[in-house]
Amino acid sequence: MTREVFSVNTIEVHAEGEPGRIVPNADRFVRGETMAERFDYCVRELDGLRKLLLREPRGYPATCGVFLVSPVTPGADFGIIVLEQGGFTPMSGSNTICAVTAAIETGIVPARGPETEVVIDTAVGVVRATAHVVDGKVETVTVANVPSYAVELDCPITVPEFGALRVDVVFGGQFFVQLDAAQLNIELIPENAKQLTRAGALIKMAALEQISVAHPSNPSINKIAMALIHNGDRLPGKQARNANVLTSAPLDPLREESWTGVLDRSPCGTGTSSRMAALHARGQLALHEDFSHQSIIGSEFIGRLVGEVDLGGHSAVLPTVTGRGWITGRATWQLDPSDPYSEGYTLGDIWAA
Repeated sequence: MTREVFSVNTIEVHAEGEPGRIVPNADRFVRGETMAERFDYCVRELDGLRKLLLREPRGYPATCGVFLVSPVTPGADFGIIVLEQGGFTPMSGSNTICAVTAAIETGIVPARGPETEVVIDTAVGVVRATAHVVDGKVETVTVANVPSYAVELDCPITVPEFGALRVDVVFGGQFFVQLDAAQLNIELIPENAKQLTRAGALIKMAALEQISVAHPSNPSINKIAMALIHNGDRLPGKQARNANVLTSAPLDPLREESWTGVLDRSPCGTGTSSRMAALHARGQLALHEDFSHQSIIGSEFIGRLVGEVDLGGHSAVLPTVTGRGWITGRATWQLDPSDPYSEGYTLGDIWAA
């Protein structure tokens, strides 16, 4: 009798340091007529596959992924559903850059000249990206993200170990809490990565308990996804930097070992979008002005606000984010029926317990 081995082919990519695992032809796994239905199906039925691909022994704490699915909108090239360590998310700028780079350089989407527009379905709307292509290589990708808006500025929350803080609650493709690192008395440098990650996990945990959010066109997107710690007000000559925290386990107020995660290696596309929305709401970033945003490792996205729009009663901005992606390899991931780690595993030496 033949042993049936489950396998998944992927294209490995990174966008400004953030690794992305692209799963082409993911229609074999995902069900649903609309992107919202598909997103909900992934959350409900495919969490085990997410863990298989992102956790050890096949993944590691910073790994993200993308399901490429067939489009639902006429004229779209494909749809995406993003896999992160904390769960599925409807949109990610760095993962979109990874997906577009992989799709064009492997021929899934043909290069249509030096400026190739790619139309992408997501659970929060249609996203357009423009790939700058030279001799078959995608040099940069500019993602025209979904409308982004500030839900509340200087929202008071109480955070374990830090006490009373004020955060901005912003949507940039997913919901963020953002605050100035000066409130935490932690400098934004790689040497402070563990402190920043713990602080971000505590801030997200507090925000989940104390702040209610819901996207106006997809109410099932109703939770704070990430905490973004930045270096304060925008001033002439000051380089904007951030540490974006992705938690990798359920945050439990009674389990201190769960108060951790990983830092985004890229400047984070949705984080850059949400940061621009907050700065615009504060009068610190005008439309059509370049915004250089660096990650904890010094990699850079260039953001720009190209318009304004009403989004279900919210005054929203239209952000673009430009960054670079590189294919790092291809893989076939397998699961033998006898393998006990069908959903991978985490170990407390490098993972949240």
